[in-house]
Amino acid sequence: MSRFLHPDPKDFTLDALLHALSDPARRAIVKTLASDRASDGNGLSCAQAAPPSLPKSTMSHHYAVLRASGLVRAEKEGTAVIHRLRFDEVDARFPGVLTAVLAADPPCPGS
Repeated sequence: MSRFLHPDPKDFTLDALLHALSDPARRAIVKTLASDRASDGNGLSCAQAAPPSLPKSTMSHHYAVLRASGLVRAEKEGTAVIHRLRFDEVDARFPGVLTAVLAADPPCPGS
């Protein structure tokens, strides 16, 4: 069984966070995960959180970048990989940055 690597919050860097958020597809994933979190959701699978037109291989790359930056935690649940936004941990390390980026970004297509 594969395990995902997640950085410790003390190892989050602003460069990695901003790089992860610089891509519109990754911002769309983060926004969808933020909406799930706000509605007390239990996380979303890769396909549920990603834009529908995103190819699987590209989706995998985007999730790897999001995990490496500390924005997302992935856990295997049965056959699915469930992603959750690490909002509280990111906000504790860089207060207000994630909120500001998400508020400044235009709405996701189809939302």
